Formats: sequence, C-alpha cells, structure tokens
Amino acid sequence: MALDPNNKTLGVVLPVLVGIVMLVVWQGAVWWFQVPKYLVPSPILVAQTLWDQGPMLLASLLVTLKVTFMAFFFAVVIGTLIAFAFAQSKLIEMSFFPYAVLLQVTPVVAIAPLIIIWVKEPTAALVVCATIVALFPIISNTILGLRSVNPGLLNLFRMNKATRLQELVRLRIPSAAPYFFGGLRISSGLALIGAVVAEFVAGTGGTSAGLAYQILQAGFQLDIPLLFAALLLITLTGVALFLLMVTLSKLALGDWHESELVPET
Repeated sequence: MALDPNNKTLGVVLPVLVGIVMLVVWQGAVWWFQVPKYLVPSPILVAQTLWDQGPMLLASLLVTLKVTFMAFFFAVVIGTLIAFAFAQSKLIEMSFFPYAVLLQVTPVVAIAPLIIIWVKEPTAALVVCATIVALFPIISNTILGLRSVNPGLLNLFRMNKATRLQELVRLRIPSAAPYFFGGLRISSGLALIGAVVAEFVAGTGGTSAGLAYQILQAGFQLDIPLLFAALLLITLTGVALFLLMVTLSKLALGDWHESELVPET
C-alpha cells in the first residue's frame, strides 16, 4: 500500500521511529564496545543525568531562554523596520544592504569579545550578540516578500491611485507574510545559537550561568554525561522554537493564505 506523503500522522510517527532506532543502536554500540562514559555516554546514562541534574540545568536553560527571546524580539522589530525602509526606497537599500550582509558574514565569535567589553552589563552584551546573529533572516526574507507582489495587482492599485501606505498595508504586507514567517523560523533558531555562542565567549557563571557555561564546566571536569544532557536541552529548545514559529505561521495564515491552504507535494 502506497504511503500518503501528506499524511500528518506519518509526519510525526516516522521521525519518532527513526529516533527510537538511532537511540537503540547508540545504546547497543556503547554496551557492545564497552565505550567509557567519559568518551560517549549511553542514552540511558544521559537521561539519568538529565533527571539528577534537572533543577540546575533548567535554571541555566531559563537564563539562555531569556537572552534568546530578548534577542529574537529585537531582531524582529529592528529587522522589520529596516526591511520596510529598504522596500520603500531602492536608494536606501543600495546604500545600506551591503552592510547588513557584512554584519551577517562576520563571525559573532570574532566580535563578541568587543561587544562584551563595550557593553558593561553582561545580559545586555549577550542580547546584542544574539540579536546580530538573528537579524539578517528577518531583513532578507521580509524584503523579498515585500517585493514579491503580483504585478497585475500592483498595476491595479496604481491605476486606482492608491497611496504608498495603502499599497504597503493592503498589498505588500499580505504578500510578504509567508516570507516573514519563514524568516521567523530561521531567526528563532539563530537567536538561540547566538545566545549560546555569546555565553561561550563571555563565560559568565554564578546565578547568571546559561547552558553554554554548564557545557564548558562539564568539559573541563570531563563530566561528559552532563555535557550531553545540556546539549540535549539546547537541541530540544531549538526544535520547540521552530515548532512554535510553525504554529504561529499556521494560525496567522491558515484561514486565508494559499501557502497554507494548498498542501505541499
């Protein structure tokens, strides 16, 4: 019997089955080859460590999430405003877009020490670093969406002497919505990555210690099960952020936009 690629249940069941098989193979390989836990811990040991160290890891996760959500918020606000400015003036886009690209291709690890020196407050410095990482997808996707309007509809608006504000609100913004939410999916994950990388560079400990600091400490102490447990939390957080953005996209576009009404093939 042929499987339906549009079956939503299969979209959940198949990845779960693949994950279970991978965990079983991992557990079996560690047991069969007697791999020491300071090299590669077994999934059972990682789960036990996650349970035992749960309160400490969750407290660190909240610190990382605080930086992530603040950076994501600023990236969305700043990136959307920049994209609107670029879409309204080709001259502004030609003048400033190369600098947005320059900001994107510059490794945050290279500039994070400078930001941490210039911005005295640790949390603010981490937010600035993560915002820089998450900014470009919002700018590029939103610009692409604002410019990807139906030429026939655009001519109709201009024939009826619509103002630039009416053209923006009633035509360009609805057309740009799927691109914008696509940018959110990318930017949310990059905000988490930026927060973790900034924490690595800053090395902040104590009550402001994020998950990156716990990974560093676990590496120094060769506590590899704790390192894997922290990595697992970061991975699950990234997946949860992506699913949250997908859900927001469906809620915003599901009732009217063709990108959500027509099933993908």
